[in-house]
Amino acid sequence: MIIYGINPVLEALRAGRVKELRVRDGAGGRVGEVLSMAGERGVRVRRVGADALDRDAQRGVHQGVIAVVEDVAEYSIDDLVRAAAGPSLLVVLDGIEDPHNLGAILRTADAAGVHGVVIQSRRSAALGGAASKASAGAVSHIRIAEVVNIARALEELKEAGVWTVGLAEEGTTAYDAIDFTVPTAVVVGAEGTGLRRLVRERCDFLASIPMLGHVSSLNVSVAAGVTLYEAVRQRRAAAQGRG
Repeated sequence: MIIYGINPVLEALRAGRVKELRVRDGAGGRVGEVLSMAGERGVRVRRVGADALDRDAQRGVHQGVIAVVEDVAEYSIDDLVRAAAGPSLLVVLDGIEDPHNLGAILRTADAAGVHGVVIQSRRSAALGGAASKASAGAVSHIRIAEVVNIARALEELKEAGVWTVGLAEEGTTAYDAIDFTVPTAVVVGAEGTGLRRLVRERCDFLASIPMLGHVSSLNVSVAAGVTLYEAVRQRRAAAQGRG
């Protein structure tokens, strides 16, 4: 798998995933930081022309550096649930096809301390260069479980004691009225179409975010971020109360 850009490559180096580094001849600036870390980790470095980097990055903004990396580690839903020392906080993505939205959600999930993300192996954005760039390298750190069927994955989460909260415009419960201090999976749907019917029906709750302006909905990555940080707020308040 190819990733590109300074931050994604640095994070992949920190995670030990880089097999080969390709750097544009004459590249300066923060590329030096990438080269230094690659040297510390014994990663092979090739100097190449700008055209070769443009081709490998499929015209993505590579900032003079790309990396050939190992595929992300494979996790099961059970692995994600067991990763949490306390109540699980997970994200389930139902058909996110835009790699920039996927990357933005992964970046926020990592920042919010999410224990794992569930994605569908088909009809969803690839975990490659564009998603890695948009995630600022978070894809190298967050646990991701790929499943064949999201609706079935929700049933598996329920059996593991995880409550599933779908974000939907028609949700009758406000997102901040949900108790996120218990094991929870936040379920978000595809751009434009939202959650599919079977997925929506299998959620324990359908929650909505109040829209006070003229537009009717938020970008899916923004909606995920708003909800995840409500979960962070509640969990921090609960921890302080126990303290």
